[in-house]
Amino acid sequence: MSDVIDRDGFRANVGIVLMHREQVFLGRRSGGRGWQFPQGGVRSGESLEHALYRELGEEIGIDEAAVELIGQTERWLRYRLPPRYVRRNQQPVCIGQKQRWFLLRLKSAAVQFDFARTSEPEFDQWRWVTYWEPVKEVIYFKRSVYARALTELAGPAFAQGKPPPLPPWWGRVTGRARHEAPAPAE
Repeated sequence: MSDVIDRDGFRANVGIVLMHREQVFLGRRSGGRGWQFPQGGVRSGESLEHALYRELGEEIGIDEAAVELIGQTERWLRYRLPPRYVRRNQQPVCIGQKQRWFLLRLKSAAVQFDFARTSEPEFDQWRWVTYWEPVKEVIYFKRSVYARALTELAGPAFAQGKPPPLPPWWGRVTGRARHEAPAPAE
């Protein structure tokens, strides 16, 4: 099955924010190519929830039974790829991604991650980080989407809907003042 690319050139994708206590999972892309959340394309005819659990299994080796679904973004969040990342020789041309983000919580700390479930593993290392840290660590062109997804999911992520305060580096990394909310979803 092929991934779904809409008529505007955006590939449908699911993003996964996996929490344990007050921290989130961050994976290092194989070969040391940066840190990010698990994510992956939605295949033709596949529901978003099915894509979510398929990607969770493929990328970090855990299944639906190991997690609790806490929330999801209301709309698609989009980002454009920098021109050098656009593969113009593929049809249809993908100019970016539109993502629905899901917030999951591990049911048990005893889970074992397995990155070798596919022939080309996405990640080669992982760590637990503070809630806002991934915004700073993800590749620059995904930062806005990470900021929007984490902001939207912060309420259900924390007791009484009170996420930790934004870090001092927030404005420098996102281009927005710490009191400003991220731009709305497209």
